Formats: sequence, C-alpha cells, structure tokens
Amino acid sequence: MSNPDSDPDPDPDPDLGKIDRTFFDEYIYPHLGADRDDVVLAPQHGVDFGTIDADGTAVVVATDPVFIMPSLGFERAAWFAFHILMSDVAVSGLTPTHLSIDLNLPPQITDAEFETVWSTIDEEASDLGVSVVTGHTARYEGCNYPMVGGATAIAVGEHADLVRPDGAQVGDRIVITNGPAVEATGLLSIQFASLMREELSEEVIEQANERFYDMSPVRAALTAAAAGPVTAMHDATECGVYGGLYEIARAAGVGLDIDQSAIPVQPGVQETCDFFDIDPWASISEGTLIAAVQPDRCDDVVDALDAEGIPAADVGQVIEGEGVIIDDEPIEHPGVDPFWGAMEEYAAKLEQNT
Repeated sequence: MSNPDSDPDPDPDPDLGKIDRTFFDEYIYPHLGADRDDVVLAPQHGVDFGTIDADGTAVVVATDPVFIMPSLGFERAAWFAFHILMSDVAVSGLTPTHLSIDLNLPPQITDAEFETVWSTIDEEASDLGVSVVTGHTARYEGCNYPMVGGATAIAVGEHADLVRPDGAQVGDRIVITNGPAVEATGLLSIQFASLMREELSEEVIEQANERFYDMSPVRAALTAAAAGPVTAMHDATECGVYGGLYEIARAAGVGLDIDQSAIPVQPGVQETCDFFDIDPWASISEGTLIAAVQPDRCDDVVDALDAEGIPAADVGQVIEGEGVIIDDEPIEHPGVDPFWGAMEEYAAKLEQNT
C-alpha cells in the first residue's frame, strides 16, 4: 500500500468504516501472498470468510477487530465482541470451533474490567463449543476503545456442509432475519439514551435497547443451515440490509428481486433511525442474516427460525442478471454506512452536555 506521507495527493477526509470495493481491488486483491492449492475460497470484497482444505477437511477462517465499548458495560460489550468474531464463520454453515485472539488493551483498563471481559468471552465460547487456542494480551500506550485488538475465528467441518458465500442460484428464495439496523439501533440507543429522551418516550428507548441481543446471527445461521439446504448466507454488517443484499448478489453473479414490505422491522428501529437521521436500510445490522434457500425448503427454514424465536421472512427471490431490485426499483450499494458518522456526531453532543 502507498505511504500517506509520500502520497502527492492524500485523501484529506477518508470515509470511516470498511473500505470499498475500489480500494480493495486496487490495494489488497493484487497482493495476497503465495498462491496455494489448499486455499479453496480466497479473499473477496464483501465476503465473510475464507476456506482452506486441510487434507480433505474444510477449515473456515475469518478475522475481525475485537470491538469493546465500555459504555455498554463490560459484560455486555464482551458478549457483543465475541459474537462479532463468531458471526463470519457461522455463516459458512459450520459451527465455530476455535478462536485465536490478540488483545491490545488501553492502559486504563483495570484488572477487574479485564476479568469481566475475559470471563464473558470464556462463558460464551464454552457455550458454543469454541476453544481458545492461542493469543496475545498486553496493555499498550496509544491503544484505545473500541478497537482493542483482533481475532481469527475458525470452524472445522465437512466440505459437503459448507455454505459458500457465492452459492446463490437463480430460483432460490431470499430469507432475512431480524430486519434492518438492529445493530445501529441497539448501540446508538444504549450509548445516547439521555439524548434520545429529549424527543422519544421511555417505551421506544426500551424497545431500541432490546435490539442489543438481536446483534448476533450465529444461532440463526446454524439453524438455517440445519433446516436447509441453504445455498448462501451473509450477515448484514456495514451498509446494512441493502449492502448485504448487494454483496450476496455480486458474490454469486446473480440478481435479487426483493419485496421490502415483507422484511421484518423490529420495534424501536424506525424511531431510533429517525432520531439519528440515518437510513435504517443502509445502516449496520450485525445480527441480520440474509440467506439464499432452495425454494422447496424455504418454509422449513423460516419455520425453524421461528421456532427459535428469531423473526424471519421469505422476502424475494434470486433472478437472472445482476444487482438488487427493491420494490421494482434497482438500488446501488450504499457505499458508506451512516452509523459511523452518527456515532461521531452524537458522541460530540453527549460530551457537550456533560
């Protein structure tokens, strides 16, 4: 990658959040190290995981930041951090099995706070059957919340059980769980509840807060895969439902025809997004699963999700062509997620009010 200090025309205001496809294709994709035969799914923009063939066994790997927001409370923050790490391998259809984690902690974290973080991660990992196999932990100057390291999650299983991100086929149905902006709603409403009370009722704020524990697609992904066949899965992280739909279509080289009114919208979401002036359909929504399902098993998948208490609906189909059509109108990838700007803006407002 270029050195910003030597760049004759550096970008003075780069977009926050994940890089876009143009950046990926220019700087990252041409430089992926050695070309190995055991890599059966290599990096692609907007694809959640990679896959290695280990002597006939599928090894799925995904790497993400360790994201800890102390304002959530350390137990709740650690729960979310763990499920972020597991989500990208869970959408492979294989159950997560191993975790490698690097914690670059800010100097101000206390031993008691760290104990809460680590014991919560241990509890969630034990519940899911995930073993921590290696890692690194230290306090460093210059490190700060919420990005306090990185981790690689691993799932080991049979190639036959693998749900590839590029597997959607013409005629498949599209199932979406939880609906738009559950992550944006959960995080913003907890972080800025005091500001929201200036305009919104306690009932709405409580509903928005309840979206926090919707922010994991792990159980939904494993439930859908077991009830399938499911041909592709993707969690709607940055750029939300619109971004996730676009990425699942692009990965498979197909089009999607979606009825937006069929997508479930959880209580508190629209009001929260209106308050922060963000588009719920383009806002980050960790916990929202998008799945392409063989049409004759779609009802089975929706019923299985419903039995687990996970809101889900058949919202459209995979079609010939490319891109995403919502209510008969083509849409583009949102490009930039409005959540990050809202976080920055309202953090400044909260500081002014304290």
